[in-house]
Amino acid sequence: MTITSTHNAKLKEIRKLHQRRWRERLGRFVAEGEDLLAAADAAGWEPVERYCVADSGLPGIEVDARLLADVSSLGSGTRTLAVYAERWAPAPTGPLCVYLHGVHDPGNVGTILRSAEAFGAASVAIGPDTADPFGVKAVRASMGSVFSVPVARATGDPAALPAPTVALVADRGAPLRTLTLDAVTLLIGAEREGLPEEVIAAADHVARIPIASHSLNAAMAATVALYETSRITRE
Repeated sequence: MTITSTHNAKLKEIRKLHQRRWRERLGRFVAEGEDLLAAADAAGWEPVERYCVADSGLPGIEVDARLLADVSSLGSGTRTLAVYAERWAPAPTGPLCVYLHGVHDPGNVGTILRSAEAFGAASVAIGPDTADPFGVKAVRASMGSVFSVPVARATGDPAALPAPTVALVADRGAPLRTLTLDAVTLLIGAEREGLPEEVIAAADHVARIPIASHSLNAAMAATVALYETSRITRE
């Protein structure tokens, strides 16, 4: 039976899941589009519910196209979306880990997840004041990596992360490429403010990416840093 009512309880839940407080309360999130759902399938994630446009031939509960567009976060709507249970790893793990502190932009968080998968990171740790990795914008920016890279919550204390920790700071420390480490947790700060001084002080090392301008945004800095340090897990 096709869903044709705007008052349908399942559609109401999808609308709620666009808000972080409801995702946290229900422990669920939404992924939209055939590519993201295919990535979830490939990673072994079973959806709580899958929805599709009526008569599209796609699997899932059929929904009137206009109604599915109404609950979509995409401006052009979507042919399919699914609801998943959030998965949080028990703790961050190495040998290559990325810790995010105050990274407010969900697009940056999603892009960092994508880079983490590309360079073989074992986990991404979500610290205080960081955008929700299961938010619709972060999930979309991850291009499916949210289903493959373990994501863990972190308190903000570098001592609780896999050692050694390296605070990435724009204008301090040795060039990152000069560090020789068997493992590393990269500490990435907010887009404008960077890492808090107390986090930098608690890190095992402070390093920078030598660039001609003042700074990179969080996603670009994390990607370059992952490229520099991924050799640790390959050698």
